[in-house]
Amino acid sequence: MFVAYAIVGILLALALSASATLTFTRHQAITASMSKVGVPDSWLPGLAALKAAGAAGLVVGLAVPVIGAAAAVGVVLYFIGAVITHLRAKDFEIAPPVVLALLAAAALVLRVMSA
Repeated sequence: MFVAYAIVGILLALALSASATLTFTRHQAITASMSKVGVPDSWLPGLAALKAAGAAGLVVGLAVPVIGAAAAVGVVLYFIGAVITHLRAKDFEIAPPVVLALLAAAALVLRVMSA
């Protein structure tokens, strides 16, 4: 189970790192998507920091199981919030946050099972 967590956790951490970087640098596609669903521009640094913290926690979770599990819980909650935000804005392009939430849930289950 640990190898499965390592693979899922690292892939998810890479995706979160890329997303955090694009959010920190205010990439046009990210800012357009965020403004489309009503996220204030002033929230972008905080949201990027949450993604970066989730990525770091998943990687640290390779050595410290409780940190990996906590990070996975945080990432699941983050992307559930993203899905809700999209749905409230009547934006049904929710595949990316749904997939990332499911990957984070898988990371959580795998981390708990391999501890």
